[in-house]
Amino acid sequence: MFLLLAGCQARQGMLRPVLESEGGLYVYLAPLPQEAARLSYRIESLSARREDGALFPLAVRLRKVNLREAGRERFLAFGALPPGRYSGLSFRVRDAFLKGEDGESALLLPEEPSWLEFPFHVSRRSGTVLSLSLLYRESLPGGVRFLPSFHAAFPGKLAVGLNAFATSRTGNTVTVFDKLTGRVAGVVPTGAAPSGMALASLRRKVYVALQGGDGVERIDILSGEVTDRLRLAPGDAPVELALTPDGRTLLSVNSGSNTVSVIDPELLVEDARIPVGNGPQSILVDRTGRRAYVFNASSDTVSVLDLPGRRVAATVPTEAEPFRGDFSRDGGLLYVAHRSSPYLSVLDTVTLRVVRRIYVGTGTIALKVDSRTGRIYLARRRTGQVEVFDPIAAMPVDFLATGDDVSYIAIDGEGNNLLLVQPAPGEIRVVGIVSRRTEARVDVGDDPYGVTLMGER
Repeated sequence: MFLLLAGCQARQGMLRPVLESEGGLYVYLAPLPQEAARLSYRIESLSARREDGALFPLAVRLRKVNLREAGRERFLAFGALPPGRYSGLSFRVRDAFLKGEDGESALLLPEEPSWLEFPFHVSRRSGTVLSLSLLYRESLPGGVRFLPSFHAAFPGKLAVGLNAFATSRTGNTVTVFDKLTGRVAGVVPTGAAPSGMALASLRRKVYVALQGGDGVERIDILSGEVTDRLRLAPGDAPVELALTPDGRTLLSVNSGSNTVSVIDPELLVEDARIPVGNGPQSILVDRTGRRAYVFNASSDTVSVLDLPGRRVAATVPTEAEPFRGDFSRDGGLLYVAHRSSPYLSVLDTVTLRVVRRIYVGTGTIALKVDSRTGRIYLARRRTGQVEVFDPIAAMPVDFLATGDDVSYIAIDGEGNNLLLVQPAPGEIRVVGIVSRRTEARVDVGDDPYGVTLMGER
């Protein structure tokens, strides 16, 4: 019965309703200390206790805790809670084991739930993050009993330049984390199915496309709150956003209506709407801010937009299902990735002709060009790696092992790292471009879509 309930809880946690009258509590578990290498325990339940004594169960995401599973910060539990003041958390552990020379020994458990006193406040439509650290020695008095003891804290604010942001479509959140260490600093609840983002670094704003909510939300980086929302037409299903280099125009790719909305990012109002091809998936603005390229997967075309004229200047036929692209280092070429073709199309941005095809293999799901080196980073389905292509030789010259599929790639120009979105484990992996080592892994919730960051290259 317990396993059945746990499975139901996991499935419910994968598709959360949008927070309307409630607030979100997001509990993270700090990395276990090395001295806890012999310890393993399973969490049966976790609840938040309101000041009046009422208990509110949380959806536990990480049931089994040991050094292998929790050697890094992990997303432990989530709850949609009524606004108000809370006095702490209540834990119940199902079992616990301590490994010795003769194998694992079961530890004695308390009959009553363990209690962690830590006052916190939950606000409507806001996210509260708690970070828990296991107090190993206090939790193992005498070495035969397990009395789970934790230290709780609110995560500290990040320096603005360290901020990175990741969307969770089924979690309806944007996770804020340190782009170098991966430490989670905040979680911002959003409207339905947040997908692509656009970052206005100087104005300290992040714009989020709500694919399930037919709108665009604006998040203030300093406060970590949604400050405004633009409602688009019903059925627009905006999937990705882009800002012009001067930050004065925000573009929304509306996959449901085959249009691009031209938006004033300060007033957050729609100024114009441009019809494009069928099934637009993403958009890319050139360095001048005068042209944008829309990748229409269902019509096998790229729409080239004249932004000052707010019209389609040209439509370029491509191979099957173009869904994403990126510019070469000098901006003279546009590499176009296709879902149903083993080739990258190379488009001349002056003549708007396809001048080359690069064989990369089937199943491309992510593409990014490093503007510093010109190298092409490309991920394909079921390969567990990111391949690195030399643009001149048009062939792979290196690869980065990732274990799971990568659906989106961003580059941190300051840390010289790749930030890789991995939907299956629900995390962002930070990988050094030179070292090829995984520097951090960040739990960001179910079905992550995109990532953006300060200092992005």
